[in-house]
Amino acid sequence: MAAHIAVAGSVNADFVYQLLRVPRAGETLPAKSMAVHPGGKGGNQAAAAARLGCPTQLVAQVGRDAQAQMLRGALEGCGVDTSLVREVEGPTGTAVILLEEDGQNRIILHGGANTAPWQLGEEARAAISSAGAVLLQREIPEAVNAELAHAAGVPVVLDAGGATAPLSPDLLRCLAVISPNETELQGLTGMPTDTEEQIVAAAQVLRGQGVGTVLVKLGSRGSLLVDADGSTWRQEARRVEKVVDTTGAGDCFTAAFAVAVLEGRPYREAMRFASVAAALCIQVAGAMPSMPSRQQVDAELAAA
Repeated sequence: MAAHIAVAGSVNADFVYQLLRVPRAGETLPAKSMAVHPGGKGGNQAAAAARLGCPTQLVAQVGRDAQAQMLRGALEGCGVDTSLVREVEGPTGTAVILLEEDGQNRIILHGGANTAPWQLGEEARAAISSAGAVLLQREIPEAVNAELAHAAGVPVVLDAGGATAPLSPDLLRCLAVISPNETELQGLTGMPTDTEEQIVAAAQVLRGQGVGTVLVKLGSRGSLLVDADGSTWRQEARRVEKVVDTTGAGDCFTAAFAVAVLEGRPYREAMRFASVAAALCIQVAGAMPSMPSRQQVDAELAAA
């Protein structure tokens, strides 16, 4: 595939505590284990795209600390081009992840270098404007996302994770695809998202604000897409024997969908491809370490 994906976003060191359940207010519980994994929505999506065989460049910021070295090594190990990852003063972004026995998680995020002032050099701008697609998220300043989306001149995919506040109309009009989950979709539109009909209605509101396509992640219920013509597409989640860790699954899904579309697959096939990638992801602990390879996804698709 000649075209590359440019990802601009966050990279974090994830401190993962495995618990039987999360503690109640005022309660102290022992952790069964603790591990440090590379993560962050930008890093996860870059790792996912690269592992799926797409040339991937990451535009991001890290601090000058040991966590930054760990993150660079992990990203490069996945095949990501990290030459546009800048070092800035202060700590690298971190996340504390409380992982319950059933694989569900709760996350506390500290932005660190991700939310420090950004300076986009000419090389970063060139990588973005020459990409086949640009992937953004919401763990970096909204002004940076808006600047990148306006300047890209190529399809922009925004994973709505990282914040639930409404987006500016100017940014929405720059998006080829926006990918929220139900909670994020509710925050973006102020509309209920309890039923599938309500989800479709909320997605149509975003389309009315200038977004090309709305791809809603529904967790264990799969995904739903409303395209530029207003047509609705539904994909069931792929069943797995045991959910180990859902951290990063949404990032994996969005990146896999973007890779498939960039390869020329129609939306229905891209949703199926992304569903398989996400199902493989949730069967492995950690965010970035759980991103599946292209060989794994192709094998699962062939076996279906």
